[in-house]
Amino acid sequence: MYPGRFRYASPRALDEAVELLQKAESDGKVLAGGQSLIPLLKLRFASPSILVDINNLPGLDRIEVEADGSFRIGALARHGMLERSAEIGRRQPTAAAAAPLIADPIVRSRGTLVGSVCHADPQGDWAAVMIALDGSVVAYGPEGRRTIAVKDFVTGPFQNVLSYDEIAIEARIPAPKGSVAGGFLKLERRVGDFATAGAAVGLELAGGRVVRAGIALTGVGSATINAEAAAGALLDRPIGADTVARAADLAAEAANPKSDHRGSAEYKRHVVHTFVRRILAGIGTDQERAAV
Repeated sequence: MYPGRFRYASPRALDEAVELLQKAESDGKVLAGGQSLIPLLKLRFASPSILVDINNLPGLDRIEVEADGSFRIGALARHGMLERSAEIGRRQPTAAAAAPLIADPIVRSRGTLVGSVCHADPQGDWAAVMIALDGSVVAYGPEGRRTIAVKDFVTGPFQNVLSYDEIAIEARIPAPKGSVAGGFLKLERRVGDFATAGAAVGLELAGGRVVRAGIALTGVGSATINAEAAAGALLDRPIGADTVARAADLAAEAANPKSDHRGSAEYKRHVVHTFVRRILAGIGTDQERAAV
């Protein structure tokens, strides 16, 4: 099937892009990587009157590390850039673990982290990673900039809090309070498939104890799940066998999967439990090695 008819615009300034969206009055779409939008257009699940291509806007294709250790990831930073980033690999193990697991190399060459978070697919990976890392999205609109925590940004399946005349221009990962640890695991039937179930864990540790924790799940609910109780079970504690088991139990309880051709709901909860336990056990092992 071919897309419906639409006007195409390629603005050179952010304010121009916002103005185009304002004039479209909820009938415009923003094009960055296009890996989610183009299939929707071809299936006519989306039929905008105008497509606003932001690929010519300057300064949005960067991954920057601030002096305090926080990250700024522009709306045009591709998955592949994150996969190859030495700074991500060195400073953010959760994001580093997720980056090479995003879809396939072709999608990673064009798709973007910010676009993935905005798309809010319940089986998407980056929203879970960003929630686990306490990340946020910076939006720009007629009233200027605003910053929204990703845990509040995704409101449901394929839904986010952006107004029709706002553009998500970057994602941010805050500066850590201690040493950073974490991971990301997902089960897929074949390379590039959507996640049957996935888990992202982001921790910050000081003095052998967890000072910040985030656990988020993908593929096991109608939206990305923020497993707050599981993360809370880790706070102000060392990573030990009892702590790991409790967090894994609570993460599995937070999952709300449905049985389908990928597996039963019980099976998917078991996968979540196994993944969270595996990530946390690996962190605990690394701590023990560092103490020797």
